[in-house]
Amino acid sequence: MTVPDPAQISPTQATILLVEDNLSNITTIVDYLQAKGYAVLVAMNGREGVAMARQQQPDLILMDIQMPEMDGLEAIARIRQDPAIATTPIIALTALAMKGDRERCLQAGADEYVSKPVRLKALLQLMQGFLRP
Repeated sequence: MTVPDPAQISPTQATILLVEDNLSNITTIVDYLQAKGYAVLVAMNGREGVAMARQQQPDLILMDIQMPEMDGLEAIARIRQDPAIATTPIIALTALAMKGDRERCLQAGADEYVSKPVRLKALLQLMQGFLRP
């Protein structure tokens, strides 16, 4: 897995921040999105995700909910409190499929919620809705 150098990202290419702690999910999602022309940055937990979102200001964030150090709900809330990145679209990715989980993710500030296992084509279509000018 390679994380692109931000200086090498073309201005027309959207940058996606994937915040995920599962290596197989990271590999699958990164490979798919890179093949579709996106630059993908990876953070392994919520704390790294918030820091990277502040530093890189991606066009969209894919946020896992269950992670070590800081879960996705707290990370989303912190991103929403930072004026520089507060409006960045966030799609919550979670294996949580219990009643009320979608509402909890949206209430924390996620723009959308996708349950795992993620259907990559459907995720891409959802992302494109947020990335269109």
